[in-house]
Amino acid sequence: MAKEKKEKAPSDLLSLNIELQKKNIELLQAMHNLTETVNSLTQRMDNLVNVFEEAAKNVANVEESSRVVELATKLEELLEQNKSLANGLLLLERYVRSKSIEPGRKL
Repeated sequence: MAKEKKEKAPSDLLSLNIELQKKNIELLQAMHNLTETVNSLTQRMDNLVNVFEEAAKNVANVEESSRVVELATKLEELLEQNKSLANGLLLLERYVRSKSIEPGRKL
C-alpha cells in the first residue's frame, strides 16, 4: 500500500505543478490587464488635469468678480485633487508592475 502512494506521488505532484503554472499564467495576464487599465486611466486623468489647467487660465483672464474668484478657487482645489489621484494611480501602477513581473521575465 505504501508503495502505491509513492508511485502516485510523482504524477500527482506533476499535475499539481502544471495546474499551479496555469494559475500563475492567468494571474500574470490579469495583472497585465490591470496595468494596461491603470495606464489608460492615468492618461485620462492627465487629460482631465489639462482641461482644468486650461479652464483656470481662462478664468484668470476674465474680469475679477467674486463669482469668478470663487470658481477659480474651486478649480484650483479640483486640480490639486486630480494631481493627487494621478500620483496615487502612478504609485499603484508601479506597485502592480513590481509584483507582476518576475525577475528576468517580461510580459
